[in-house]
Amino acid sequence: MKKKAEKKENKKHDKKEKNSSDEQIRSVVESDDSNKYSEELGIKELRQELRRVKYNNKFASTLYNTVGTLLVVAALAVLVSNLWLPVLQVTGTSMSPTLKEGQVLVASKGSNFKTGEVIAFYYNNKILVKRVIAMPGDWVNISEDGTVYVNDIAIDEPYLKEKAFGDCNIELPYQVPESKIFVMGDNRSVSLDSRNTAIGCISEEQVVGKVEFKIWPADEIGAVNTN
Repeated sequence: MKKKAEKKENKKHDKKEKNSSDEQIRSVVESDDSNKYSEELGIKELRQELRRVKYNNKFASTLYNTVGTLLVVAALAVLVSNLWLPVLQVTGTSMSPTLKEGQVLVASKGSNFKTGEVIAFYYNNKILVKRVIAMPGDWVNISEDGTVYVNDIAIDEPYLKEKAFGDCNIELPYQVPESKIFVMGDNRSVSLDSRNTAIGCISEEQVVGKVEFKIWPADEIGAVNTN
């Protein structure tokens, strides 16, 4: 009987402790401190989310502005290149030693050209670069040693490495037609130019512009030799 009483008393004690523990947990959950903790945790997460959204918006805005700026710069470069300063690359050796293959050049738009200047012009869907030798109405003659005469005066050509009669099939002396330009490459032995009827004289409509500067490679930057 005594053991049964003790066992019954122990059960009451355990039940009482459990009820007390449950009450304490309920008290903590419903306390102001618990609510405060939950609110602070929610605010922290909210702030983190706001920072993330703000960063993403800033990144997107920066990317948008950068891409927009690059597009504007590219459009301006194309516009300037087409309207005022065409950019060209040298192919071949017809203008050696003045110009070398692979060099990048800048030309300027215009229609007033002088003897000795270097111009770029369209020919058969390509752009060629040659030197102006004679203007409309001028008489051109070339001796067997390659000396060029314009209006019976031998022109000074310090830009040449060597003279040559070259590939010439026009009848000399030759008068340059109206609105035409007589051009020759500086590498006279290999250049195909106005000395041959395959190219002939250049019309003003064919001209891209006057070649002004070499801009690449960097160690060769400078003005194009015109005398």
